[in-house]
Amino acid sequence: MPWPTWQQSAIAAIFFAGLIVVFRRARPTPLSTSLAQAATEMTIISGLYSIWRMARKLPLVQAEGALDRGRSIAEWQNSFFLPSELTVQEFLVDNAWLGHLASLYYIGLHVPALWVFLVWLFLRQRHAFSQWRNVLAILTAFCLFIRFIRVAPPRFLPELGFIDLPASYDVSPYGAIGTGVSQQFAAMPSIHVAWAAIVSIGAVAASTSKWRWFALLHLGITVLIVAGTGHHWWADGLIIAPLLLASLALDRYGRRILMPVIGRYRSSPDTYVI
Repeated sequence: MPWPTWQQSAIAAIFFAGLIVVFRRARPTPLSTSLAQAATEMTIISGLYSIWRMARKLPLVQAEGALDRGRSIAEWQNSFFLPSELTVQEFLVDNAWLGHLASLYYIGLHVPALWVFLVWLFLRQRHAFSQWRNVLAILTAFCLFIRFIRVAPPRFLPELGFIDLPASYDVSPYGAIGTGVSQQFAAMPSIHVAWAAIVSIGAVAASTSKWRWFALLHLGITVLIVAGTGHHWWADGLIIAPLLLASLALDRYGRRILMPVIGRYRSSPDTYVI
């Protein structure tokens, strides 16, 4: 199923903005307030997604040399004695049922997991929602602009022994170069790992449950799967760590700057919005 276009997302943002007006004008109740906040978040998320889809069309892409950059990453990792992604891939190939499961995990879980996380935050941990919504937007923006410099994933380097594991099970989301749901030479950084980091670390940070640490399994499994399926290098995931820290810092300092400004124009500042 194709991802929504920027036009569809823009229409959705306008629709949800209209709902904000409706709910704000309704008689104030806990339900109308929550619905207005939900409509506000959907407006923001739809708008940001529309901008993301438009930005992907900017004439900034440097596709030439993508294969060489992929080979350079493999050489760089070898120089630091990092284990080869082939170790994971060969294990998945030898255990076909696990390889099939990993392929389905790769193509089908990163977006639903993110939505489940956002809905859970909104319903159960609303105090933390705005922070992780902002961090998600900032981190995704970092990934978007870094990915303008194209890097080939391992599956495009069969001379190194890699295969496209999902394709071997006929479940690959990609077709010929330039088709499919994503840019196939945009391996660095990994959006899969970025969003898994948001979900896992965000859940640990926002929750107080003793079970919250199990959320980190999603991040660990995602890192192994994106490498084992031949879609990313270890470096594509490792770079997410400093980018996530930078995103958290930008959100924190942004709040410090904006809150006094917002406070001047509101009788009762609502930190939830930002």
